Amino acid sequence: MSTSPPALLQIFLAERDRVVGLIRRIVRCRDAAEDLAHETLLRLWHRPMADQDRSLVFRTAQNLAIDHLRSRQVRAAYSRGAIEAAPDDAMLAPEALEPQSSAVAAQQFDTLVETLRGLPERTQRIFLLNRIDELSYAEIARQLGVSVSTVEKEMMRALDACRGSLND
Repeated sequence: MSTSPPALLQIFLAERDRVVGLIRRIVRCRDAAEDLAHETLLRLWHRPMADQDRSLVFRTAQNLAIDHLRSRQVRAAYSRGAIEAAPDDAMLAPEALEPQSSAVAAQQFDTLVETLRGLPERTQRIFLLNRIDELSYAEIARQLGVSVSTVEKEMMRALDACRGSLND
């Protein structure tokens, strides 16, 4: 039996303190934990849920917290120049520690981030689950409740957009 968003809200409010606590243990920041708890509610708002799906709230919160933490770590490492690129990512890697190369790489990184932000939310999520969380297309499809074909199409869309933004 599906619940309506007000029922989800009741579930969320009943578990809110535990959700915030879980997130705070991961990200170690009270303000970020509050923000991510609200993001959890927003992510699930339009998803049909049954009363026994309370664990989905916690899993979503945990995934968002891990995504946030990884994103923060990547940004910090990138700003320190500590990210080493794989051969496929050579266009993003500073060729050496030359200031001009680093500036170009930073500009390309910013361009890619803006490109990703311009994509639909589901496309962004699929791209990040694959590239950051290293989930397979089948795992992403199960997690998001879509077909593997949909995941493949969304990944092609994201990769095409990234290539296009770097070629411009």
